[in-house]
Amino acid sequence: MNISQLETLITISKTMSFRKAGELLNLTQPAVSAQIKSLEDEFKTVLVDRSQPVTLTDRGEVFLEHAERILTVVEELKQRLSDLEHIPQGHIVLGTTTSIAIQILPRVLSYFQNQFPLIKTSIQSMASSQIYTSVENGQIDVGIGYLIERNPNLMTSVLYYDTFELIVSPRHPLAKKTTVSMDVLQDMPLILLSQDTVGRRFSDDIFKKHGVAPNVVMELSSSEEIKRMVEIDLGAAIMSKQSVASELRHGTLKIIQLRELEVSHPVGLIYKSGKYLNSAMQQFLSDLKGMPENQFISSE
Repeated sequence: MNISQLETLITISKTMSFRKAGELLNLTQPAVSAQIKSLEDEFKTVLVDRSQPVTLTDRGEVFLEHAERILTVVEELKQRLSDLEHIPQGHIVLGTTTSIAIQILPRVLSYFQNQFPLIKTSIQSMASSQIYTSVENGQIDVGIGYLIERNPNLMTSVLYYDTFELIVSPRHPLAKKTTVSMDVLQDMPLILLSQDTVGRRFSDDIFKKHGVAPNVVMELSSSEEIKRMVEIDLGAAIMSKQSVASELRHGTLKIIQLRELEVSHPVGLIYKSGKYLNSAMQQFLSDLKGMPENQFISSE
């Protein structure tokens, strides 16, 4: 058995075709067939059902699971050996919320591209609550999100602090006020984040604490969508202050002070404790932890 044979079986499981697997691996179809036949002979079992479309047998599925684990170990070995060269390099899968991605990632990623061109980064957008699960399950290497829970399997590090604010358009009835009380929200049309977000959970807790039944006219998962709706005066919103920094500068949105919302929420790194960190991750974490808070916060 060799690594090439394992890669061939994995590719067949994805393409469901000997021909397509050969094209992806730059092998002829007879070579693909020979590799699979060699594996089957060595383990004295049938791994692939060759009827169309090609699928793995039950034994093939078991073999596939172990093959993927073996290749993961091999990739980690390669990375460890590469790290001996002391050149930060590798691939980082980063998970974060849409609003945080828009706020800070352009600056962060352009810095890494300039300083460490061998570090490649992929980004997945998700709710802060999903980031924890995705890091723990190994679906992403590191998350940047609101630090909302403690998990013994995860490490966190604060990058900056954010607040949630009452946001309106300049034409809104409250726009001429600088501060209001909770009772004005009782019947006001509100556009809120979806319920799987930190901002929405915080808002709901505040409403419940002060006995306010919010008039939610719209729920959206994207901060960018909410900002556009508020700008055309379809309602007020409770949003991350950092997510509206640009609109505040340009005067298309306005913050109305609401004392009950004055709570700082830490935003930071989330990564798995005890996991081997390749040189890319070590450099990424080290540099982000060393950046001052004003590197992440947009000025108004």
